[in-house]
Amino acid sequence: MAEGKIVYIASPYAGDTAANTAFARAACRLAVWQGDVPVAAHLLYPQILDDSVPEQRELGIGLGIRLLGACSELWLCGGRVSGGMHEELEAALRLGIPVRHVPWRAVAEFMRQPAEERAGGSP
Repeated sequence: MAEGKIVYIASPYAGDTAANTAFARAACRLAVWQGDVPVAAHLLYPQILDDSVPEQRELGIGLGIRLLGACSELWLCGGRVSGGMHEELEAALRLGIPVRHVPWRAVAEFMRQPAEERAGGSP
């Protein structure tokens, strides 16, 4: 069982949702590989809420911010901060949760090669 920090993964979702979902999944793999426990609300809530309906989108962001309160760190992943990410960042600063900027290139490595195929066999 993972013993690391619980980290909140923030990355863009809207727009090219297929590419953005793949990027978020890779960011989660990076966290697991580093021994942390990722939480990615934007991978969970669009499965049960309609992100194209403004009220449901705001509900999903609010639920994510509630989860953020239980996390040790917020990871801002990639080179662009979306509107939802900006709300998460403001919440983290308000709650005193440390923010880590994770560059696109660090996550991109985990898009090309799943964790189980990496040297060493497993995270």
